Amino acid sequence: MMRILWVATYMTVLVWSVTYPKDLFIWFLEVLPALVGGLLLALTIKKFPLTPLLYLLILGHCVILMVGGHYTYAEVPLFDRISEWFGWSRNNYDKLGHFAQGFVPAMVAREIVIRRNIINGAGWRDFLIVSLCLGISAFYELIEWWVAVLTGQSAEAFLGTQGYAWDTQSDMALALAGAILALVCLGRRHDRQLIRLKG
Repeated sequence: MMRILWVATYMTVLVWSVTYPKDLFIWFLEVLPALVGGLLLALTIKKFPLTPLLYLLILGHCVILMVGGHYTYAEVPLFDRISEWFGWSRNNYDKLGHFAQGFVPAMVAREIVIRRNIINGAGWRDFLIVSLCLGISAFYELIEWWVAVLTGQSAEAFLGTQGYAWDTQSDMALALAGAILALVCLGRRHDRQLIRLKG
């Protein structure tokens, strides 16, 4: 039942997202990780099923990507309203995306590392997971830069800087904070689900 609900939610949001997006090329760039993630989950569900917590987190991240792809990260209407309420000078939906970029991959990495017994010791494990998430965030910033250089016209919509000079640094800081917060807040709950998954 949970699997059906997951697929139905993913497909519904995906179809909505690709229906008259602001810019189809930007949509593709933003939603590509969700498409790859969905495909990987479909290919590994029998051989390497994940914990319910992880499936839920991945779905949430995919939804964030699809909403950002539909509107572009700088123009999500709800975050325009939130910006008005708080007096922000920019639409901060991209900040939610970069926080999730640390939060969700940290839990994905945690599950793989624990189940494959890759690293001994919780301290080293968490340090390397956080470092991996920060590396992913930095690499994504490089991808944004390369796309901006190659496409020119579409660069601003994909970058989503909105004139903020420290956008790249704040994006990576939010991914770092997301990774640390995920490990601290969800570690015990995740451990319980991992035990149930083994049994």
